[in-house]
Amino acid sequence: MAINYVCRHCRTFLGSIQRSDVTEMQLGLHSLTPAERRDIIAYDSDGEITVKVTCDYCKEALDNNPELSLLASPLQ
Repeated sequence: MAINYVCRHCRTFLGSIQRSDVTEMQLGLHSLTPAERRDIIAYDSDGEITVKVTCDYCKEALDNNPELSLLASPLQ
């Protein structure tokens, strides 16, 4: 089972955890609400998990241009 991290805005692959013994508690995912879980975490049929986060580049762009957050895909 792999846990893959991608940027939710630019879809850049940020990294992967290739361990099957990592828990949601260790990753900090246990504290998400059900709505946040649906928005942030995706499971595929192979058992891999994709976690959508914001990369440093997109965070900086959104911090400097908050109006971009009003667009559906601001940083593609």
